[in-house]
Amino acid sequence: MNVPRTGRTEKWTEVGQGCFARRYPSFDVTVGVVVGADGLLVVDTRGGPREADELRADLAELSDLPVRWVVDTHWHFDHTFGNQRFADATIYGHETVPGALAEWGEHARAALAGRSPEWERDMADLVLTPPTRTFASVSVIDLGDRVVELVHPGRGHTDGDVAIRVPDADVVFAGDLVEESGPPAYGDDSFPLEWPSTLEVLTGLLTPSSAVVPGHGAVVDQAFVTAQFGDATAVAETIRRLAGEGVPEAEALAAAEWPYPTERLAEAVRRGYRHLRESGAPMTGPEGPGPGRRSLPLLGQ
Repeated sequence: MNVPRTGRTEKWTEVGQGCFARRYPSFDVTVGVVVGADGLLVVDTRGGPREADELRADLAELSDLPVRWVVDTHWHFDHTFGNQRFADATIYGHETVPGALAEWGEHARAALAGRSPEWERDMADLVLTPPTRTFASVSVIDLGDRVVELVHPGRGHTDGDVAIRVPDADVVFAGDLVEESGPPAYGDDSFPLEWPSTLEVLTGLLTPSSAVVPGHGAVVDQAFVTAQFGDATAVAETIRRLAGEGVPEAEALAAAEWPYPTERLAEAVRRGYRHLRESGAPMTGPEGPGPGRRSLPLLGQ
C-alpha cells in the first residue's frame, strides 16, 4: 500500500517481550502494539483515516498477523479518529467513550478540518467509529498465548481513561494519564482533583522494572509515574487550598507556586473550582460553572 507520510516517524521499539511502541510526530502520539498468537492488539488508532492508513502500513512492517483487537485509551480524536480503518477488529473502550464521541466528535471533526486542506479532505472521509466492546472497570483480552488486562483506574485526563497491562511482559500502556513530552493535559473534560488518586491506582499496576508507554512521548518507568503523581497531587492540593482560603478563581494561578507552567493549568483551576462548587465545598465568588462553556480538549492531546 502506497501511503503518503505525515512526517518522520520513529521505528517500532520493543518495550517488552512482544510489546511495541511507535511515536508519531503528528500530535506526538505514541501508539502501542501487543503481539499474540492469534493476532495483534493495537493501542490507539491516531487522528483520522489518513493517519490510520499510515499506521496500518507501519504495522505491516512489524508483523503479517491481522489486527484482531483495538483499545482506545480515551475518546479524544488523536486516539480514536483512526478507528474506522480497524472496523474489522473488536474495538475496546471505556463505557463513556461512545457517548463522548457522539456528543463531541463532530465538533472535533470541524476543528480539525480547519487546520489545512489536507485535514479538510481527511475529515470529509471520516466515519466516527466508537468502541464495539465497552466496560466499566476491568476487562481481559485473550490473545491466544497471553492475556492483556484493561483497567479503568479512575477519572483524570477524561472520565474514560483506560490503562492496558501486559503482565507477562511487565508493560503498561497508560494513555494520556501519563505524558512524557509535556505536562499532563488538563483539558476541559479533565478531573484535576481526582487525577492523583487515579495515578495512585495506576502505580499499583507497576513494578520498578515496568515499561510505561505514555499517550504522548517516550517510554517511561515507575519512578517517572510516581513523580507525575506527586506533581498532580500538588496541583490538586493547591486548588483545594486556594479555594478554601477564598482566593478568587481568576487570581488562583498568580497566587501560588505550581509544578507546571501556569499557561498549562488554566483549565485545571477552572475545572477544580467547578468541581468544588458542585461538591458543596465552602467557597467565595460567583456560583456555578458558566453556561455551556467547552473549548474542546483538542489540537493538543
